[in-house]
Amino acid sequence: MNVLFDELAGEELNDAVEYYELQIQGLVRRFKDEIKRTIRTIKNYPEIGVVEEGDIRRHLLHKFSYKILDSIEKNYIYLIAIAHTHREPNYWIRRILKKKL
Repeated sequence: MNVLFDELAGEELNDAVEYYELQIQGLVRRFKDEIKRTIRTIKNYPEIGVVEEGDIRRHLLHKFSYKILDSIEKNYIYLIAIAHTHREPNYWIRRILKKKL
């Protein structure tokens, strides 16, 4: 199944990558690998995530304080957010409300 990123989720991913590039050498590579692995799991097993809110599922990264939030649509998986787990909770719900309008 295809995966489509919300525009803001793409920005969140880019922001996280930029942050980790400035940290310990090699950390950004590990972060990117973890993101790719998680997205591959989402594509192959879309219903494996834990229900976060309504039909939104969360997938925690194992070694980083991030989670990927998605919803399964008719023909694709919609990645709503690449959210830091220790920052403003549930901010991404506004994206769902906008999408439904």
